[in-house]
Amino acid sequence: MAKVKVATAWLDSCSGCHMSFLDLDEALIGLADKLEFGESPITDIKKFTPCDVGILEGSISNHHDEEVAKDLRANCKILMVFGDCACFGGINNMRNFFTDEEITSRYYSTESTTPGSATPKSKELPALTKVRPVNQVVKVDCYVPGCPPTPKMILYALTELLEGRLPVLPTEIMRFD
Repeated sequence: MAKVKVATAWLDSCSGCHMSFLDLDEALIGLADKLEFGESPITDIKKFTPCDVGILEGSISNHHDEEVAKDLRANCKILMVFGDCACFGGINNMRNFFTDEEITSRYYSTESTTPGSATPKSKELPALTKVRPVNQVVKVDCYVPGCPPTPKMILYALTELLEGRLPVLPTEIMRFD
């Protein structure tokens, strides 16, 4: 049986969702026989190629995030999002209450730097957008919420996909103890 091809990417996030995936521990060994990873932060392959499942973590916070989401969506049959940032915009949504200038000034100029220094301008800084969940940019097929989602939730969702079903997470695994 052919392996299911998977590609993943981090958008604006802390990478906790990918860490929860790695926290599957022994279950990863069983998945390794069934999944083949292409582009991902774990493999460091940069170019998306056609795959069965795309997984995004993080919210859309700049034009680069938007392009990554569109590129992965164009290359996958099923798009799954991990975590509250990807599902709902997450804590990153708090940024929407401030202007881009306030954000970059606070981020790059603090009380410890030269007073009165200007907000940095550089082609290296991404152009910011309002923070959005992934489904406001591309079609999402499956949601795995949580901050981060538990390994149990991720394993359930992946197992359902491997069985040919779009996962609907049962209430009992959506609880955080």
